[in-house]
Amino acid sequence: MITGKQRSYLKGLANNVNATVFIGKEGLTDNVKMDIDGSLEKRELVKVKIQENCQLDPKEVCSTLAEELGAEFVQAIGRKFTLYRRARKEENRKIVLPK
Repeated sequence: MITGKQRSYLKGLANNVNATVFIGKEGLTDNVKMDIDGSLEKRELVKVKIQENCQLDPKEVCSTLAEELGAEFVQAIGRKFTLYRRARKEENRKIVLPK
């Protein structure tokens, strides 16, 4: 569980991150989940965009993914949302959260 201060810090970092994963008309498939999981391990902070032709609710998708992948919800703006998960491998850890 991250604190409010840590969430604010991650929101600041997310401003400079482009969406790296896109959810299309097929919805939340296993491939999309694997892609997000891999991105979380490499980058720790992942921004996901739900395309216009997809009828999924961003906040609902975000909470589902956070629960399934063991990630933390950072923010949701429009059809984009950001997730954070500390990398499992020491060499992949890039983000140092404030206390």
